[in-house]
Amino acid sequence: MIFLIALLLFSVQPKAAAPPTSVRAYDTPNDNGGRITVVWTVSPDDTNRAISGYEIHRSEAIDGDYEYRGYVGRGMTEYTDGVEKGAGYHYRVKVRGRLLGDSELSQPSGLATPSVQWFHRGRVNVLVGVGFFSAMVFFFISAARRGKELFVRRIAGLQAVDEAVGRATEMGKPILYVPGLSVADDVATIASLNILSQVAKKTAQYETRLLVPNRDPIVFSIAQEIVKEAHASVGRPDTYRAEDIFFVTQSQFGYAAAVDGIMVREKPATNFFLGMFWAESLVLAETGSSIGAIQIAGTDAVTQLPFFIAACDYTLIGEELYAASSYLSREPLQLGSLKAQDWAKVVITALVVAGVIISALGYQFFTRIFEVN
Repeated sequence: MIFLIALLLFSVQPKAAAPPTSVRAYDTPNDNGGRITVVWTVSPDDTNRAISGYEIHRSEAIDGDYEYRGYVGRGMTEYTDGVEKGAGYHYRVKVRGRLLGDSELSQPSGLATPSVQWFHRGRVNVLVGVGFFSAMVFFFISAARRGKELFVRRIAGLQAVDEAVGRATEMGKPILYVPGLSVADDVATIASLNILSQVAKKTAQYETRLLVPNRDPIVFSIAQEIVKEAHASVGRPDTYRAEDIFFVTQSQFGYAAAVDGIMVREKPATNFFLGMFWAESLVLAETGSSIGAIQIAGTDAVTQLPFFIAACDYTLIGEELYAASSYLSREPLQLGSLKAQDWAKVVITALVVAGVIISALGYQFFTRIFEVN
């Protein structure tokens, strides 16, 4: 009897769940044309854990064979499917049962064809910000070209460049310029090479020897051309010495040892350490300090700044390194860009402060302006 009852219970099939309704598919907005979004109304049985979720099926023909594409849990009403660009698809959704049986496939959706959107409408705020910043850049560059004096705050390390070059000239000693140990596409290296151009012009005017040891071969080639052009721009191409701008080695501490040797032998009156540095920073700075040289350092490596501050006379901290070439050259393009960046920081800071205050008062409109979808 027990066997018959168990057999009867197992032979009873659970009731099938009702399928979802109002299945609709459309091109996913603000994408590159590779996705379709499917939405539906949940099944009436989507309560009390009677079902586990929904299966999404796809076919290119409305009456064709539908292939399984994905699964979402109960209560969900949306699924995004990755598709091929230009192809059209129909979708049907099926309930996967738990206490109830699986449902039949829903009625098919209409044809959905993905397309490429050229503009992300959820990022209008970014477009406005870029346009505002670009307008400021053009405004300040135009003002600098018209001869308007643009204020740049005093940077002690850069004001000391003339003094450092003059001291080396009076003592008849060379100047050592280390453009960092990184590669040519590092931002700090690019900033250092810009400063090298201004330093090379001053040394060419005073006929002071400039030593530039390099760790990277590409930086070495660029440095040679920069110094050569600097001598030509001040009318002293004959004073350019190619052998003073040289490649040393790509070994980190091999390079540091070689530069230390140069400092001990040549006794430069001024050392410039500008660019990206790592663990060798204190080794270089301490050796330069031991020979009594004026030392001007600068880097955006936060971990190395304390060593330069302790061992050098002047240190450019972070963005001061990037602003140095504009500060020294006063070239309108660079100076205008620098001023635009400064004002952009002021505007962003003001907006952040205003946003914090307004959000604290319970208004969310200001916060939504800066959301990027």
